Amino acid sequence: MSKNIVVEFQDTLPVEKQPVELVERKGIGHPDSLCDGIAESVSRALCKEYLKRFGMILHHNTDQVELVGGAARPVFGGGEMIKPVYILLSGRATTYVEKERIPIPEIAIDSAKNYLKKTLRNIDIDEFFEIDQRIGESSADLRHVFEDNTEIPRSNDTSFGVGFAPLSPTEKLVLETERYINGKMDMEEVGEDVKVMGVRKRDKITLTVAAAMVSKYIYDLDHYRSVIEEIHSKLENFTAGITDKDVQIDINTGDDYEKNSVYLTYTGTSAEQGDDGSVGRGNRANGLITPYRPMSMEATSGKNPVNHVGKIYNLLSNEIAEDIAEEGAEQVYVRLMSQIGEPIDQPLVASVQLIGNRSLENKAREITEYWLENITEITRLCVEGKIKTF
Repeated sequence: MSKNIVVEFQDTLPVEKQPVELVERKGIGHPDSLCDGIAESVSRALCKEYLKRFGMILHHNTDQVELVGGAARPVFGGGEMIKPVYILLSGRATTYVEKERIPIPEIAIDSAKNYLKKTLRNIDIDEFFEIDQRIGESSADLRHVFEDNTEIPRSNDTSFGVGFAPLSPTEKLVLETERYINGKMDMEEVGEDVKVMGVRKRDKITLTVAAAMVSKYIYDLDHYRSVIEEIHSKLENFTAGITDKDVQIDINTGDDYEKNSVYLTYTGTSAEQGDDGSVGRGNRANGLITPYRPMSMEATSGKNPVNHVGKIYNLLSNEIAEDIAEEGAEQVYVRLMSQIGEPIDQPLVASVQLIGNRSLENKAREITEYWLENITEITRLCVEGKIKTF
């Protein structure tokens, strides 16, 4: 079949109709998410530099970012940093083209700093972070695959990507709740390290929210408790606009008011309290962790957006699934499998599984074929920062 597309229908219940569902979202200030964001920012900066100098994106992968937690002493009304958070940028990149040197270390560190400044409001880069880089040359055995000057890049790996659509109401609720807290809720007392865990048992959803509170904006325990109450009230109103299901909201359940033990941070992220982070250990490419859905273990952030199918196929499968779902499918699962050295628009298999409207088989095939024929659009979206990787 054209481009190895296989469309099939499943006689199973969509996730939202099953009795139990679990969904997780790690917010933008979580240590794992910080690593994802830095990795993608470094890759994007390198892409732009390569394009400016050579008119093409050269080989690189910056998906190896490690965060080693630091130490801080938050106190009501203030605090101090005791030990900075250590961040290691590694991976590989093309550093020389003939005798021309590309300043990879400088670009990497600058883009990491810029991302942290943009993401975390309550930090001083030099005080809170120690950023190191050990990005090396790309290996010769993959470079010849990458530099094959064909119209369609050839896959650098045998790997697969997974996507699905539409999001269930619980998935949408979890995703939008974190985005609301870190966006429109607009409370300076709340840091960016927010984790939302959703559990749906039949028609009841429990949201467990962990939100790092910023010490300099909270004056005492009574103030802390009032802030939690305000967050709770705002989240009740917000979630009521998303779902009509019964939603229970629990915030910072580890707090013990009697022992004066609460989730207080100096910077707004648990990275200051020894929590470590790594690329690919958090949200999948669609921004969620969904144990009731198929997922790929590939880290999407930081991989090159030209021929690294571990990135491209995860992003592409979600785009395909979303477009098919918009045609009326109740549920869509897409799995794309590559073979190293083969053109990325010719997967070994493009598996599309549908639940619902059986008249969509031809449409699903058309959409899948369209996206494979226009697969380099994913590269453009990545370079321009118009597609989310975590």
